[in-house]
Amino acid sequence: MLDTWSDDRIVAHALAFESALAEAQAKHGVIDREIARSITDCCATLRIDPAAWADEAALAGTLAIPLVRSIRNAVPDAAKPSVHRGATSQDVADSVMMMQVREGAQLITRDASRVLTALASKAREHAATPAMGRTLLQDALPIALGLRIAQWHAGIAQARDMFADAVETHAALQLGGPVGTRAGQGGNGAAIAEDMAARLGLRAAPPWHARRNGPASIAVSLAMLIGAVGKMARDVALMSQNAIGEAREPAVEGRGGSSAMAHKRNPTGCQTALSAAGRAPGLAATMLGGLSAELERGLGGWQAEAPVIAELFLLAAGALSAMADVAEGLEIDCSALAGFVPEGPKDLGECAKLIEALLTPGKED
Repeated sequence: MLDTWSDDRIVAHALAFESALAEAQAKHGVIDREIARSITDCCATLRIDPAAWADEAALAGTLAIPLVRSIRNAVPDAAKPSVHRGATSQDVADSVMMMQVREGAQLITRDASRVLTALASKAREHAATPAMGRTLLQDALPIALGLRIAQWHAGIAQARDMFADAVETHAALQLGGPVGTRAGQGGNGAAIAEDMAARLGLRAAPPWHARRNGPASIAVSLAMLIGAVGKMARDVALMSQNAIGEAREPAVEGRGGSSAMAHKRNPTGCQTALSAAGRAPGLAATMLGGLSAELERGLGGWQAEAPVIAELFLLAAGALSAMADVAEGLEIDCSALAGFVPEGPKDLGECAKLIEALLTPGKED
């Protein structure tokens, strides 16, 4: 995930945008094919120092200005006017961000699948294991432990699906030009955008530069996924307290120790997920603040989004990876569970049915 949001990937995606723009414009007769080839060849071989690029961008106010200057300096004179034709800086920035979103989403899906597979197995394994249900942090009535685990599974699965839907809907190419009219595209703006989107692995869409619903939806759904993972982490941490001891994170050499107390076995995976869950809401709120963008291009709102989305992806990756390890190696102490459940007949209600309904989307409305 760090590589996905690295400076090198930003450079690569930005060059891919300029190359795809030239190829699509040549295909639809907006620029000459030989000129397009010189631009694409330049984008394939140009080497940009991210540190120097960042210094120039700080003065220019956008990464695209020094990028386009570098390409124009490297192509033949005849091709210079055709570089970045009809595009604007925000087209590059937004499209690069969405290419990173697409890549990052694949990693999120992978680790979420690890968590969900492990939880489904544990939930079914403990579908008839009595445990004390707790409400307001007090002992309540018995439940099946598998039902608690299935609820973790359902929350994470729902949030993952919402995130996947947001990415599928909103990870779209941005191509609007200076004010979103697609001027300079020879009347072929929609066809050029579709061609570029296909080349860059994005969805084609009308310009969305002043509508920040898409980035906000992706960010909020990702924050919800982090929160759902945090719910599982909170419960595991509570169950692993010494006085309860119903569950423990997997025992791994060097994991969960204390520099001062050798006897401790701290829930460090849960700690990672909970720290992420504590940071995610504020980051999501920053994204919501960008919705009130000014006129045809906002000032200061959308410019804040890429670093915030990057941080949310990194937090989600860390939380999911940590809790995937926890879910796969979660240790359950059935004797400790039994110690909190009263003797005698135990009415666990319809726990077994509910577990299957929670693990099987659509089984129960």
